[in-house]
Amino acid sequence: MSLLATVVAVVSGWGTPTGARPVPGKQHAVDLVGNEYIYGDAEHTVSVYVKVFTNSPFLACMDLAHSQEDLIDSKYLWIAPDGKKLQGQRYGNLSEMGTLMVMGFKESLSGAYTCTLSHKILETTTGEEREVFNTYKFMVYAYREADHAYQVFVRFTTKGCKLKANHWFFKKLKIVLSGIISDLKCQIVEPSYECHSVKKHKHSLLHELFVTFKVNPFAPGWEEICYQVAYDCEDATNRRVQEARDRIEEFFHAQAYVLKHKFHTLPAIHYVDKSFSVIRIDSCRPGFGKNSITHKDCAGCCVVCDPGTYSPNNEVTCQTCQRPRVKQYGARSC
Repeated sequence: MSLLATVVAVVSGWGTPTGARPVPGKQHAVDLVGNEYIYGDAEHTVSVYVKVFTNSPFLACMDLAHSQEDLIDSKYLWIAPDGKKLQGQRYGNLSEMGTLMVMGFKESLSGAYTCTLSHKILETTTGEEREVFNTYKFMVYAYREADHAYQVFVRFTTKGCKLKANHWFFKKLKIVLSGIISDLKCQIVEPSYECHSVKKHKHSLLHELFVTFKVNPFAPGWEEICYQVAYDCEDATNRRVQEARDRIEEFFHAQAYVLKHKFHTLPAIHYVDKSFSVIRIDSCRPGFGKNSITHKDCAGCCVVCDPGTYSPNNEVTCQTCQRPRVKQYGARSC
């Protein structure tokens, strides 16, 4: 039995994964959270990150100090990013206590939400009353989880760099790896190899195939899975590609075991033990990008592009428009 066939037999029992791995959201500045509310700060703008198509957390039109006080004749006025009052807007859920929840959050709802709290203070000694005002600003951003892919690096020993068998082996390897992950709607892309001469300590000159390829979750049919999970598409694709990555790693671990325990004479082309390595590559959907400086509270997120910037593809950064005409969030072109 050939080495590849032996390893295929080892992994043939894999099936479609079940269950879900929760992905924690990043929706608030930690020091401004009390119970289920995010409180304002009269001196600073509070940044809030809301996953697309979900509801925002409750934004409280007061700070933590006011939440501990009895407020007399309190009134609340919320202003949306477009400058209009939020009262009566279908996407804004306002309560009598001055809290706001933005429903079904999407890119266009990103921006500055401002609220003004007014209440009366009664002077018990003089009987006078006065009205005070406090204004709070929340910068609310839509975000998505980054799409993950994995770049794999692995090496095989071969008898020589000019052998036709190298190309044949590489072709068969791609077929086997693709078969291992096909049920996950993941695919092997950008596969390549190079042959190099390697001088190892206390060993003669060896020839090795340096193989690399990328595993991504966008094989034909992946959209159907997204339709089933609605807005958690990134979570579903990331779970699938993680499973694909794990299967491939186990495949190469199995090769090392088979070579050690099943073969008396090593095949002409065989896996270099412990040569498997992998790095994760993130990408963002168009209209979103990463910025660990501007959005340090959501550094790993794909945050909606600010006005004056855009992202037309699956890169991880929002580009600046040369002639800023874009005034909306989430632009895909200038």
